[in-house]
Amino acid sequence: METKIETKIGKSAWIFLLLCLLLGILAEEAFFRSEIGISYFVFISAFYSVFFWRYRRYQFSHQRLGYLILCCIWLMSANYFLNNNFLFYGLNIMVIPGLVIFHLVLITSPKNLQWNKLAFVKFIFTRLLQSLKFNIGFVTLFGKSFKSGVNEDKLLIWKKIILGIAISLPILFVVLNLLISADSQFEQLIGGIPQWFQVINIERIMRVIVILILTVVFFGFLQILSSRHTNVIKQQANEQPYKIDGIITITVLVIINVVYLLFTLVQFRYFFSGALQVDFTYAEYARKGFFELLFVTLINLSITVIVLTFVNRATRFIQRATQLMLTILVLASSVMLTSAFLRLGMYEDAYGFTFTRVLVHSFMIFLVVIFTYTLVKIWVEKLSLFHFYFITSLIYYTAITLIDLDKMVVNENMNRYELSGKIDVHYLNNLSYTGVLGLIDLYDKDQTIPDLKTILIERKQQALAEDSQWQSYNLKREQAFSELRKLDIN
Repeated sequence: METKIETKIGKSAWIFLLLCLLLGILAEEAFFRSEIGISYFVFISAFYSVFFWRYRRYQFSHQRLGYLILCCIWLMSANYFLNNNFLFYGLNIMVIPGLVIFHLVLITSPKNLQWNKLAFVKFIFTRLLQSLKFNIGFVTLFGKSFKSGVNEDKLLIWKKIILGIAISLPILFVVLNLLISADSQFEQLIGGIPQWFQVINIERIMRVIVILILTVVFFGFLQILSSRHTNVIKQQANEQPYKIDGIITITVLVIINVVYLLFTLVQFRYFFSGALQVDFTYAEYARKGFFELLFVTLINLSITVIVLTFVNRATRFIQRATQLMLTILVLASSVMLTSAFLRLGMYEDAYGFTFTRVLVHSFMIFLVVIFTYTLVKIWVEKLSLFHFYFITSLIYYTAITLIDLDKMVVNENMNRYELSGKIDVHYLNNLSYTGVLGLIDLYDKDQTIPDLKTILIERKQQALAEDSQWQSYNLKREQAFSELRKLDIN
């Protein structure tokens, strides 16, 4: 049977509720007042301080993976303070809360629950649903406590009054608009009504509502994590993985590999030898095939994972044949990945470096690591794909979040400018504040570059007028603004 969630709280839990209220106030202050900067790191620090205080006597499970995820969460939140990349600014708003939920559910789950199984995903959603039920029960409990001290007749009267107000609002909206259109004096009278209610601050009311909602969410979720849940372990033990027929799989792999082998021969003949079709320049050839090759490589990786996970390899012949076909598939994918990598390099030589191109370069290096491990997994079946994929992906994402990729883009474009005299100052200006620092360095070297002076004057005016709040404090922004204020430019 499913674990029953207790909505009543004891005296000791009231202190925890108060801490959750303080967390709600901090969350509203950190995320709803200004642009996010150091405030994310401050909130994560406070949140985990409250969590570890609440579970100070709890025996955590899966601690090695838990510490890794915790370090990644802290580093990602610190990125809002250290760097100012627009892509990761938006992504981490969603990624960090997801990782926090995964981490807390993981370390409070039963020790014999395997986190790399589908049952664990169900377990996470079960915890979220339990949290929602707890919150509803908790709010209902407060409502009953409020009603217990109120006369039933008076409560019924207030309910009818509120219902009457709700019914009259849409009618009042239509009537007021018609009357305002009919009489200008009445319009002036109605327009002055908001000044009568200056005592009521709508913004403050909304902020209080947000704080109360966040308080209930934090309290409910952190409370239910301590409850045990055994059904998910039974479901995990009874899971019967779906299996695909081995003969069908080998047939499909043989057909695909024949096509890939032909493509590989063409690549070695035309591309790796340095000879291209006369109809294309290097840049055109690179742009024409890069994304197609990268997409096919990802399809091949998906095919390999599906075969390794779901194909029934009961006989030794099917097992060896599958291993051989998958090896050919991985090696062909490596050729495609190398070809795509070279194409992207040619494209950068022709058109310069951008954040997207550098990011794709890093992703292809990540794919090399994934394919290498997958090739080993094909022949050493006891290895776990999901363990490696999850941990490697987490480390990779955290690394590219912390590494200032914009700095690499600026450096490469500066090097290209010294060799060719070509640079796109407008693109550097559209990067984060790292791009602004690059423009300042460029201005020190050459003040005759078109539009550079105009851009820096606008940026300096922005720096002089900037009056940011503590929530949005960012090292890169402060460094750029400091350099702009010192810049001698008219």
